Amino acid sequence: MKLLITMVFVSISAITFSQDSFSENDAKELIDTFFEGFHQGDTLTMKRVMVENLPNQTVFTNKEGKANVIDGNISEFLKAIANRPADQVWEEKLLDYKVQIDGNLAHVWTPYEFWFNGNFSHCGANAFTLAKTEDGWKIVHLIDSRRKEGCKD
Repeated sequence: MKLLITMVFVSISAITFSQDSFSENDAKELIDTFFEGFHQGDTLTMKRVMVENLPNQTVFTNKEGKANVIDGNISEFLKAIANRPADQVWEEKLLDYKVQIDGNLAHVWTPYEFWFNGNFSHCGANAFTLAKTEDGWKIVHLIDSRRKEGCKD
């Protein structure tokens, strides 16, 4: 009887744990949703997968060779996307996904190329930090790099 009760509890625990798991594919889908909104100019879609007031930063080297880390303003970023002129096409081509997950924390690294109206603009990498929140998994931090040299053809 004790064995039966133990097996029932182990089965319930396994079912509960598997329902709360967050997979590499789940992380990729979250990032894809973010970029779906980005490409369509749909900030509501983007906001569905982000925490409010998402901290965001950009790192780059300026023309003088000085390394810079710039804190972004997510409201201004979203406003620029929503108000993008109809004749402008912004395309961020993700080249790969590297996903790491530990419990309620995940990290997704996505090297990219950015194209403006069909012309190559720059490349870099996005580093997304994801976390499980009361509202589900969300992007809780975004930092990207930007450069014009050393990009793929």
